[in-house]
Amino acid sequence: MARYTDAACRLCRRESQKLFLKGERCYSPKCSLERRNYPPGQHGQGRKKTSDYGLQLREKQKAKRFYGLLEKQFHNTFLKAARRKGITGENLLVMLEMRLDNVVFRMGLASSRKEARQFVNHGHFTVDGRKVDIPSYEVKPGQKVAVRKKSHSSPKFKEIRDFQITSPEWLSVDFDKLEGMVVSYPTRNAIDTPIAEHLIVELYSK
Repeated sequence: MARYTDAACRLCRRESQKLFLKGERCYSPKCSLERRNYPPGQHGQGRKKTSDYGLQLREKQKAKRFYGLLEKQFHNTFLKAARRKGITGENLLVMLEMRLDNVVFRMGLASSRKEARQFVNHGHFTVDGRKVDIPSYEVKPGQKVAVRKKSHSSPKFKEIRDFQITSPEWLSVDFDKLEGMVVSYPTRNAIDTPIAEHLIVELYSK
């Protein structure tokens, strides 16, 4: 399976925005964007006028990197969103939010989406009592996502139980049981990811 293996902090610097790919490091002074707030590479500090296409491309790249998808996977998700009823851009964001790895992250059961994806790949989570190890699995309202019983003793999950975060309104979480439920599909206002989805739609519509 293809995956990005280079330095995660380069992606934040390239987008000139924190993508929160490194968990706690992103909130500390060690964050690369805090120390070098310009794109990577020898031309990173040069000024360059961005075209409309450039703005659309950057928005797509930013969305891909926020949710940890590569191009083919992201494009396929967009095509599915375009076939659904409603506004394509909003459909896209909702589908990205309903991925199992993102739901695990939003519930606060992982410190980053990358870590959540790793937890899911390693079989630490169940959906409605059945083990699911596919990060792109689309969770639906009413389904329960939980850490497997045999994983509760892991030091990492003990740490997560102690470090509780506030989950969005479309999720309910019980940190004592290390489980949560998807209450509903998120509305656009409930998705705080700073993405201008209309630019992505414009790019793919060319």
